Amino acid sequence: MNDPRSFRGGQNSAYRSAQFTALEKLATIQASAVKSAFEDSVANTRALLSAKDVQEFVTLQNSFTQPAIEKAIAYSKSVYEVATEANAELSKVAERRVAEWNENFVTLLDKVSKNAPAGSDVAVAAVKSMLAAANSAYDNLTKAAKQATEIAEANVAAATETVKGLAKPKKVA
Repeated sequence: MNDPRSFRGGQNSAYRSAQFTALEKLATIQASAVKSAFEDSVANTRALLSAKDVQEFVTLQNSFTQPAIEKAIAYSKSVYEVATEANAELSKVAERRVAEWNENFVTLLDKVSKNAPAGSDVAVAAVKSMLAAANSAYDNLTKAAKQATEIAEANVAAATETVKGLAKPKKVA
């Protein structure tokens, strides 16, 4: 049964579905990361315990850094991708809601204007004009948000590559 305060049961269902899908993906990523970290920890501890001297111990310890950084970057990237996908899906649902609301409002306005007293057509035209202006502003805002998201994605990709470059072991001459 739908909440009577909700706009549309199907729309709320789409929101819940998108949220659940994102949470499910995040849980899978998290479980995989925890399992991998545990396995790496056990393997690294065994390797460190088998070190024959301090130099080998330090060398082994340093060799664990690069894979750990790469895994952290991959984890962050996966979480970011899930968040981006969820945001895109939720934005689509919101856009459908706005379009449906506009359609319903215009239909209602047309019905009201047919039964309105003479001379009210100016007021109806003004309301329709305001609605068109609001829709135009919403479209511009949506386009700006999409551009900002694209810029953020490009910046995250650039930062990821920078961190990967910094994390590579330096060759000693």
